[in-house]
Amino acid sequence: MVDRQLEHGKKEEDVKRQEILELFKERARVHITVHGKVQGVFFRDYAKKIADSLGVTGWVKNIDDSVEIVAEGDKMKLRDFIIACEKGSPLAKVEKVDYEWEEYSGKFDKFYVH
Repeated sequence: MVDRQLEHGKKEEDVKRQEILELFKERARVHITVHGKVQGVFFRDYAKKIADSLGVTGWVKNIDDSVEIVAEGDKMKLRDFIIACEKGSPLAKVEKVDYEWEEYSGKFDKFYVH
């Protein structure tokens, strides 16, 4: 009986701890432009794969000679996503990555390739 109560109490503590951690996650949005040889080298698929693995939502599309990305999620995960964009897909030659932090909107449910 006592063991069951202790186990139940530990589960409640774990749930409360997780709820508190969720409250402190900083959500953000980042607008990214990736320059270089980033078209025709599976960069958009690479970006989607990385975004999905990090739990980041938003979209990626080709523009002119670059790739444009809008991504939302936990700010630490977005920083990891930016680093992955700077690295690029295996065939890409990333020359420069511009990004600007914006206010989180929560309007995306997954990461889309346009």
